[in-house]
Amino acid sequence: MDEKLVELIMGELKKKLGEEVKTTIPVELSAKHVHLSEADSLALFGGPLTYKRELSQPGQFLCDQRVRLIGPKGVIDNVAVLGPARSESQVEVSISDSRALGLKVPIRQSGDIAGTPGIVLASSTGIVGLEQGVIVAGRHIHMSPGDAERFGVKDKDLVCVNMTGTRPVVFRDVLIRVSSDFNLAMHIDFDEGNGSGWTPASECTIVKQPQAEFCGV
Repeated sequence: MDEKLVELIMGELKKKLGEEVKTTIPVELSAKHVHLSEADSLALFGGPLTYKRELSQPGQFLCDQRVRLIGPKGVIDNVAVLGPARSESQVEVSISDSRALGLKVPIRQSGDIAGTPGIVLASSTGIVGLEQGVIVAGRHIHMSPGDAERFGVKDKDLVCVNMTGTRPVVFRDVLIRVSSDFNLAMHIDFDEGNGSGWTPASECTIVKQPQAEFCGV
């Protein structure tokens, strides 16, 4: 057999085996950001959202536009807007951010905004008042169906993960989100990242299976 073909086959085999045995999950920080509806984008910027760069999850992107968050007790400027547009606008902040704004914000998964606090969004050209939509995003892991099979979990499972680093920590109640559109990554916010000594190289492992009463390491 041709030597180059052998090398190619062996390379693909090693790659496949490496993917199958890998047990760690990359950890990414999710900074405060806003998702806008088409109507709110028009009101704030006079037109649709415009693409700046791709994010780690397929189809998600950072926009050129930025907004100001105006709460009862404070403001936060220069907040990122993510695309594409959604059916309803949503604001994702950390607990520290919510206190700075003067809001009592529940921990929710993205899209679950019923009964959440409202806020005022402003740009240099427009202003929008949201009656609801502000959340602290619950920690979660994006994964493909293949990843879910490899880790022995399914969509909407709650698991515990051990995150290594300078300040190792076990996170409880981490939601598994499974879709063929997802890349493998755990998302935490800046409060959680700072508390655990996060770096771009941080990884985690699932240490207990779904609905465990106690998460040991």
